[in-house]
Amino acid sequence: MASNGGSGDGHAKQPLFSFGVITDIQYADIPNGHSFHGVPRYYRHSIQVLQRAVQQWNDDQKKKKKVQFSMNFGDIVDGYCPKSESLSAVQKVVKEFERFNGPTYHMIGNHCLYNLPRNQLISLLKLPSESDHLYYDFSPSPEYRFVVLDPYDISAIGWPHDHPNTLAASRILKAKNPNVDKNNPAGMEGLEQRFVMFNGAVGKDQLRWLDDVLRESTKKKQKVIVCCHLPLYPEAASALALPWNYEDVLTLIHRYGCVKACLSGHDHKGGYAVDSHGIHHRVLEAALECPLGSNAFGCIDVYDDRLSLVGTDRLKSTEMAFS
Repeated sequence: MASNGGSGDGHAKQPLFSFGVITDIQYADIPNGHSFHGVPRYYRHSIQVLQRAVQQWNDDQKKKKKVQFSMNFGDIVDGYCPKSESLSAVQKVVKEFERFNGPTYHMIGNHCLYNLPRNQLISLLKLPSESDHLYYDFSPSPEYRFVVLDPYDISAIGWPHDHPNTLAASRILKAKNPNVDKNNPAGMEGLEQRFVMFNGAVGKDQLRWLDDVLRESTKKKQKVIVCCHLPLYPEAASALALPWNYEDVLTLIHRYGCVKACLSGHDHKGGYAVDSHGIHHRVLEAALECPLGSNAFGCIDVYDDRLSLVGTDRLKSTEMAFS
């Protein structure tokens, strides 16, 4: 799981800053269940995992650790949450994040969009985005920039049924998925399995925006961490978890040397791989699948030459040294 980059002689003793990470809480006030593949899911317990995460991040701050912010990698509530309870469930989870002594940067996942429309989520999660865009960037230190992508830009969920992005998504699914149920990958092989309705694509305007951000970051000599609910690299995740146009996103990222890591959720089992350009792809394990009393959250210490993820229980620690 770990990638170690040489001796520690050149490593700074103290990180530039740290940030908390958690993903796929998928809270709902319903009995425990299972995934399609039979993996247990603990819908009520997941909010307790978040509570312990926030407590840990706040405790770290008291120990003088620079936990500047936290990041939620999407799917804040579950699709099985009764629709009459969607708003209150999201508000309940947001309230727990607000107990953290710092800002939280949220990403939107498919389960979020099953529950509430995009514009309502933007407001509830206080996303620093323009219009109804769910992508944005921020720079917590002069050396680093974080880019948050929206892989449901082109999507059959979250937009009004007659929106151009919904219609574009429907055309893609019709062309690529032969099943009546577009969430079903039956009969599809390999990477083609990604063409299911619970995934989506990064739109052309967003790709142009990403190009601009990476060009500016290169000029400023910033290291970039790309964050996205959907994983971007096949060797780090299941084919079922990838954006429809992940290749377009990777091709753009690979044009620049500034991107050092891509962090994501969605694929609950987690994953890790380094691509041909030396970029670390870390898929975080889901809070939803933590049995009672266990955890899946972490804190990433950011150094000039590496990211050091210190995980708990199901969320594995990972050392990501830059080449």
